[in-house]
Amino acid sequence: MRRSFTLFSIVVHTIVIAGGLYAQIVADSDLPTLHRPIIFDSSPFMPVEIQLPTPRIERAVKASETVSPNAAPVVAPAGVRDETGHEDDPAPTRGAVTGVESAPPSAIDGLGIGDIASPPPPPPQPAPPMHLHSGMKAPVKTLDVAPVYPTIARNARVQGVVILEAVLDVQGRVQSVRVLRSIPLLDQAAVEAVQQWRFTPALLNGVAVPVVMTVTVNFTLQ
Repeated sequence: MRRSFTLFSIVVHTIVIAGGLYAQIVADSDLPTLHRPIIFDSSPFMPVEIQLPTPRIERAVKASETVSPNAAPVVAPAGVRDETGHEDDPAPTRGAVTGVESAPPSAIDGLGIGDIASPPPPPPQPAPPMHLHSGMKAPVKTLDVAPVYPTIARNARVQGVVILEAVLDVQGRVQSVRVLRSIPLLDQAAVEAVQQWRFTPALLNGVAVPVVMTVTVNFTLQ
C-alpha cells in the first residue's frame, strides 16, 4: 500500500507541474522587455584637452665648452718641429767639430774633420807550446840542479826514475812540470829540481818557440 501511495504522489506532482508550464505557454500577457546592452562605441565622446610639454630648445654648444681645459691638444701648434730622438744630446761647443775630442785647429783639414789616431794594435798572442820534432833545434840544458833525496825515501830504500813533462818558454825557462811516471816518495823532489833547470831556447826556422819536452830524474842510493 505504501508503494501505491508513492506512485500516486509522483503522478499528482507530475500533473501539477505540467499544468503550470502549459498555463505559462498559453498565457496572453506580453513577454518581459529585455535589457538593452550598453554600446560604448555609440556613447557621446567627451573631448579632453591634454597640455603637452613645451619642446626644449637646445642651444648650440660651442666646441670650447665640451673640451676639458686639461686635455692634450689634438692639433700641433705652429712652430713645433718633429722629434729627431737627439733632443737630450748635449749641444756641441761653438767652433768645435762633433766627433773630435780636444783636437787642435791645425788637426782639422778643409773638410772640418781632423785626423783621429787609430788605437794601437793588440799585442800578439804567445804561440802555444809544441812538442819537439825533427824539424826543430832541441834545447840544451845549461843549468842542472840535482834533486834532494828525501830522507823518508832513503830510509825506506826507495829509488828509481821519475819521468816528467816540462814546458819551456822562448827563453828556455821551465814554466810548468807534470809527472808522467810517479814514485810517490820521490815525485815532489823531482819536480822541485826540474823547475830550477835552464835550457837554451828551442828554434823553429831560426825563431825561438815554446816547447813541451820529456825529462827524467834518476834517484839512486849510494
